[in-house]
Amino acid sequence: MTTSKNTLSKLLADTKFSHECEELLSCLPKDKGFFAEYLYQYQGFWYPPNILEGVLYSQKHFQAKDSDIILVSSPKSGTTWLKALVFALIHRHEFQNPQESHPLLDNNPHTLVPFIEGFQFHNQDASPSIFSTHIPLVSLPESVKDSSCKVVYCCRNPKDAFVSLWHFVKSLVLEEMVGCTMEEMVSGFCRGSSVYGPFWDHALEYWKESRENPEKVMFVMYEEMREQPKDWVLRIAEFLGCSLTEEEIEKGVLEDIIKLCSLENLSKLKVNEKGKLVNGMETKAFFRKGEIGGWTDTLTPSLAEEIDKTTEQKLIGSDFRFFC
Repeated sequence: MTTSKNTLSKLLADTKFSHECEELLSCLPKDKGFFAEYLYQYQGFWYPPNILEGVLYSQKHFQAKDSDIILVSSPKSGTTWLKALVFALIHRHEFQNPQESHPLLDNNPHTLVPFIEGFQFHNQDASPSIFSTHIPLVSLPESVKDSSCKVVYCCRNPKDAFVSLWHFVKSLVLEEMVGCTMEEMVSGFCRGSSVYGPFWDHALEYWKESRENPEKVMFVMYEEMREQPKDWVLRIAEFLGCSLTEEEIEKGVLEDIIKLCSLENLSKLKVNEKGKLVNGMETKAFFRKGEIGGWTDTLTPSLAEEIDKTTEQKLIGSDFRFFC
């Protein structure tokens, strides 16, 4: 067994849970998963037990400040790229030559912008502090909902998000996978039994909140950002209260940020080719193609149709549409 397998086995199977989590797991609905032996349904969404432990911990202990920035997405929906972009935006005045000296050159974006359900929010002294999460809106810590912190949600086409998750799981060589075929994984994904799923409910919650509370929640489409990165980085900067000045734009600051944070650039850095996160995950697993419509290389027509049918059913009664 490889080192990565040992690490993931410890993460997903051998974690010692709190008494509260153990009691909760014993009474929650459960379903066979593809990321762990079982997923458990909590507040309408599905989690492996180790992630549920993190969700419970963050609900009790995470204290958001009004100046905080929370980056949200479903897994494999542009999380890594969004973290890099926002980190570079917020800290652009500290690093005048980003191509020569910048934390992103030596650190994976997940190290610089930690997940709040990953027990990594103890140092909240910086202002603003940037955090990330995959936690659905209904399960966010109350302090996030009650404070004036800003939330940016990145959404991706479900077929591309699924395929990216499929390759991510394969790259980690998860022996714990129960739904080990793509057909089984699509089935679980479509019935909502996937990590932080149902995927569609996750997106719709944040989309509705962004319409009802646009000063707090910004909803962005991964595909639109890929096609028009300059426009969307400027919009995100304005939403976060750190708009770029005309002088900065003329000096090429915007272009420098986009170049530094491009998936093409980040994936070639040594830290993302051979590095590891504190939990042992190899950083290269977070980088693949990031293409729009890349699902066509992986999904069969029948599996794509299965996801499309689920999408159509989930969006009944809503004018929200995923980017096609």
